[in-house]
Amino acid sequence: MSDIKQPIQLFDPDSSTYTYLLFDETTHEGLIIDPVDHQIERDLGFILRYRIKLLWTIETHVHADHITSAGQLAEHAGAHTVVPAGCGITSAAVQLKDGEVVRFGGEQLRAMHTPGHTRGSTSYLWRNHVFTGDTLLINSCGRTDFQSGSASALYDSLTRVLFALPDDTIVWPAHDYQGRSHTTIDAEKSGNARIAGKTLAEFVAIMDALKLPPPQHIDEAVAANLSSGLRHDVGGEPVPITPAAGYAGDIAPQLAYTWWKSGNAVLVDVRTDAEREWVGFIPDAVALAWKQWPGMALNPVFENGLRLVVPPGKKVLMLCRSGLRSIAAAKRATELGMEAYNVIEGFEGDPDEHGQRGRKGGWRLRGLPWRQG
Repeated sequence: MSDIKQPIQLFDPDSSTYTYLLFDETTHEGLIIDPVDHQIERDLGFILRYRIKLLWTIETHVHADHITSAGQLAEHAGAHTVVPAGCGITSAAVQLKDGEVVRFGGEQLRAMHTPGHTRGSTSYLWRNHVFTGDTLLINSCGRTDFQSGSASALYDSLTRVLFALPDDTIVWPAHDYQGRSHTTIDAEKSGNARIAGKTLAEFVAIMDALKLPPPQHIDEAVAANLSSGLRHDVGGEPVPITPAAGYAGDIAPQLAYTWWKSGNAVLVDVRTDAEREWVGFIPDAVALAWKQWPGMALNPVFENGLRLVVPPGKKVLMLCRSGLRSIAAAKRATELGMEAYNVIEGFEGDPDEHGQRGRKGGWRLRGLPWRQG
């Protein structure tokens, strides 16, 4: 076990959301909890600063007040997305159930299913710290009037699950609106205005009487967060090619496959070796990882490799996990004088029998046979 004592706590003032970074100081393997989309450069900066090898992005639930950057962090840092089972986030690599753990170096984070704010809401225990999402806030708790919320389920999660932890357990919530950073189980058990000393009936009456307005961006946020913050649901079948700024365009997988197999284009898989091992390989595609961090120069290995594998006059098709790196790679290829396209939809694959992605062969992209055999 490393000697780290507490998480790195980061704050988004727009949504009053706390994001947490944890890492093992020996191996520098780490994870991030509840990241926010427009804070991705800040978070990548901290990842670089502490030399964290980001293994996991963790969600406590489907947030309704901000969009997660989990999908983007999976793209930029090679992390695997982890969500609570039952949240309906089918794009995630791992569906974590109650009692299961994720490991990073000599550390581990254990899932504690704490429904009530939403059906899938989950808290996470690390050493003597618990990350409670919207289940338990400082002198408060999450609302229960939407997203399959239940005041009686929340009462049970608070009194039976979280308040059963040792009194000195440090509580790290997903939000605070008064500048407070953390609390303890003892403080909340004895003094929380909504739950301390309340019967189930009293608590349900308090929650029913709140009459809070819906979060401002709930429709947009929930829809995006159900796909790890990455939106491809534009409706209907994609058009063959959509013009784009900075590169030739976004190309539908069917047309990209036709070009590739006819020899008119080179397919470049810009995912990392680890991702290809985890999710699946594309036989005969050129494996050329895109590696660029905000504020840092491009790795020349990519440019040189691209020049070697794309003959003059041929198109180049960029493919990654969801479309973020492939767009950046297409733009750079265009700057190098190539006719470059981004293949939309990405290469995620189907969930296995446990609802997890990246744990079996036979991956497909929109039914096309570019897959691991």
